[in-house]
Amino acid sequence: MTGKDSAEARHYFDWAATAIPDPPSAKTAPPFGNPSSTHREGRLAREALENARARCAAVLGVAPETLYFTSGGTESNCIALHSTLLRRGAGRLLVSAAEHPSIRENAEILERLGKPVGRLPVDSSGRVSPELFAKPLAKYGDVRFAAIMAVNNETGAVNDMSALRDIARNAADTHGGPPVHLHCDLVQAAGKVPVDISGWDIDSASLSAHKIGGPRGIGLLYLRRPLDVLCAGGGQERKIRPGTENTAGALALAACLERRAAPEKVGAELAQSRRRWKRFLAALKAIDRCVLLPESREIDDETFSPYIVQAAFKDIPGEVMVRALDDLGFAVSTGSACSSSSPDRPVLSAMGIGEKLSLEGIRVSQGWSTTDEEIDLLLAAIAEVLKFL
Repeated sequence: MTGKDSAEARHYFDWAATAIPDPPSAKTAPPFGNPSSTHREGRLAREALENARARCAAVLGVAPETLYFTSGGTESNCIALHSTLLRRGAGRLLVSAAEHPSIRENAEILERLGKPVGRLPVDSSGRVSPELFAKPLAKYGDVRFAAIMAVNNETGAVNDMSALRDIARNAADTHGGPPVHLHCDLVQAAGKVPVDISGWDIDSASLSAHKIGGPRGIGLLYLRRPLDVLCAGGGQERKIRPGTENTAGALALAACLERRAAPEKVGAELAQSRRRWKRFLAALKAIDRCVLLPESREIDDETFSPYIVQAAFKDIPGEVMVRALDDLGFAVSTGSACSSSSPDRPVLSAMGIGEKLSLEGIRVSQGWSTTDEEIDLLLAAIAEVLKFL
């Protein structure tokens, strides 16, 4: 097994970490002025920024004034979580055990600052069921903020946000007091699976441009109602996210949402992605040493995103498999890029998967330009690796 051909041909299967960027737009460059300046150049930049906001809102089906441009999903999640330190009737923060590090690790920081935090368990598929959500709400009685992602970034498990919203609203009716604020990380959902922010009636959400072909350093925070926030320093984005606005990034994000996240675009690509993934999952299931994580995942299970699969190859550490496939020209990962420096797999552990099998897991994720031929080539590369390891 050699990597001699890797320079000639590379095949990208790490779209969950970052998408292959779309070609630059042929549109003219955005106005260079500072959107907060009152002169003509500043007004032109402000007009472009607000145009981008309105375009994003149209795709997402929300009011423009509920959207705030940020640097990405991580900052959006941080703004929402840290606002709990200033909430009236603060109460407890409840966090799913399968959340992205930007949620999970910030919850740990808040706990060190004295914020009461509860852990929300997930089932063996990595999903938060309504029953699992209802139990801690009843146990604590003081939950005022809950963070649950729409699509898990390591396994692709899709949560039923409408059902979870109903549980959150019912808890407030049962216990009295302020309602439970439901925050949803949409980073792996937007542009991949149907998203209905208004229909789900969630309170806040985060999105990131580079997961759907846009540039890094730009994202969105959706707030059904404004929050008190910890960071100040200029008043931009209606005092929710201070700092000079990234007009070019906002316009690029709007273009990506229009290209990838409009309902009709999602539906068309979803069908093709499911078709490709069924072939891939069926082939993986036929490999004796391969275990899908979770093992219960079926090839036609639509409660998983058809863009992400987690699989383990018995007796091969995930890091070794990643390096071996990289030598053959294939980019895969062991999990979240944000946790690549740590060998721990907290999401898989929360699902009840043993340490050995967790450490053998790799994440394979596809995108809109993935082809059937590339999937066949990846399967052939996996077979070659298994001959030697």
